[in-house]
Amino acid sequence: MARKHPKALPYLFFSEMWERFGYYLMIGIFTLYLKDTVDGFSMSEAEASDLYGTFIAFVFLTPFVGGLLADRLFGYRKSIIFGGLMMGVGYCLMSIHDLNMLYISMLLVIMGNGFFKPNISTLLGNLYNDAEFKSKKDEGYNIFYMGINIGAFVCNFFGAALYNMIGWGAAFIAAGIGMFIGIIIFTIGTKHFKHADVMTPPTDKDMPLLQILGVILLPAIGFGLIGYFLPEPIIGSRSTDAFLFGCIPVVFFYGRLLYKSPKEEKRPIAAMLAIFAVVIAFWAVFKQNGSTLNTWADRYTDRAIPTAMLPTMKALRLVDTIPYAKDSVVVMDNQFRVADKKNMEVNYPYYYKNLKEKDKPEEGGAVYAFNTNLFQSVNPFWVVALTPLIVAFFAFLKRRKKEPSTPTKIAFGLVISALSCLVMAGAVYASQNGGIKSSAWWFISSYGVITIGELFLSPMGLSMVSKLSPPRLTALMMGGWFLATSIGNKLSGVLSSLWDGYEHKENFFYVNFILLGAAALLMFAMLKWLNKIFKEHVA
Repeated sequence: MARKHPKALPYLFFSEMWERFGYYLMIGIFTLYLKDTVDGFSMSEAEASDLYGTFIAFVFLTPFVGGLLADRLFGYRKSIIFGGLMMGVGYCLMSIHDLNMLYISMLLVIMGNGFFKPNISTLLGNLYNDAEFKSKKDEGYNIFYMGINIGAFVCNFFGAALYNMIGWGAAFIAAGIGMFIGIIIFTIGTKHFKHADVMTPPTDKDMPLLQILGVILLPAIGFGLIGYFLPEPIIGSRSTDAFLFGCIPVVFFYGRLLYKSPKEEKRPIAAMLAIFAVVIAFWAVFKQNGSTLNTWADRYTDRAIPTAMLPTMKALRLVDTIPYAKDSVVVMDNQFRVADKKNMEVNYPYYYKNLKEKDKPEEGGAVYAFNTNLFQSVNPFWVVALTPLIVAFFAFLKRRKKEPSTPTKIAFGLVISALSCLVMAGAVYASQNGGIKSSAWWFISSYGVITIGELFLSPMGLSMVSKLSPPRLTALMMGGWFLATSIGNKLSGVLSSLWDGYEHKENFFYVNFILLGAAALLMFAMLKWLNKIFKEHVA
């Protein structure tokens, strides 16, 4: 009797789980750390959002290079191990409170993810190329994706507890330890997937590696510098212009790849590039989870811990104690501040701005609240809870020969994701435009909706690349998927930085809804063409 999935799947599952434990622990506290005026860097909302967007954009841009080098030079296993070690060191260095060290550690994470992320996804796809497992590829990526989100769910509890007990530094070190555990598990499982670590030699149609470095990467740096030093920013900030200008040569490379490919490869590559372009909108909205939605959870959501839960949460060190002092409160630069007895300005907790008077504690008291970063676990919770249902749903349709194609799943994923924006618009109305705290259930419900859309789209995108890519280009095209993610990530920072400029906050979410709705319409318009290509090239 044939096995349902390769023996290597659990090893890749747990390697990715621990890698994501580290990454999402770090991302869950990143903007909070940047804005912390006591132990952080006192950045404004716009500054933190811009740096966050730039960071996660480059994190998902470097897979283009990492996939290319793995395809041509290093192989997948070596690239994964090397990238994971770089990321682990980067997380640990974030524990050093110094702005220059923060930038160095961010660079290590950016480079490390470039080697790790596309190649572990490619290795997984290679395992399902055997006839025995080929029909299970979508399901395999769904299971793999659940591993990602188990790590993303658990990590925030560790991050909150360590921050409450010790500080930001301990939380960042925990992220590094998680990454190192993932690499150990990956190394242990080598014998089960080393046969899938096969590089396909490039053809005479492919650009040589050194030429790519000279013609693509160096111009990307040059274009980025041009964008940075423009007299006035075009899109939000100099970092945004630098990033988007720097992407131009990389986008040109993928266009050249399509133009130079053999005839039999042109249509599948064209299909992938078309989907890459459309899903940018999804990532631009979805990746606001670490910026705009983190701000919503922090400032506009009722985070007070129910009395019955308080002893347990205190025992687990998962309580954010927010002190209250109403004397001498003033508003400066849209921030609450209070003068202390020595007339020194210190931060006044923003949490009290829209808290009803009856819910405020006595003078000198405090509100005991859930840590903001715990809300980052809502999305991965939904992924873990809903993945078995989504897998079972598609399995049911498959048995009845009614399973939609991968492009169709992605199209519906965009529609469902757009609906989550309307839920958040409802949260704005319920909170009287942020004048009072909104129920956490709005936030949780919005994540439930967008998670369904995510499960229709994100793992399906990885599966699509593995199905359609010519073997010699699989990791490189996986890098293209992450390039689209990268551009979307940067645009998420651009959108988030506009938050304070919206007087009526529901309009912010309507803009996101329109963006995803337009992407869905474009995807449906291409669906007939895409499905025809899948039918021709996917057995």
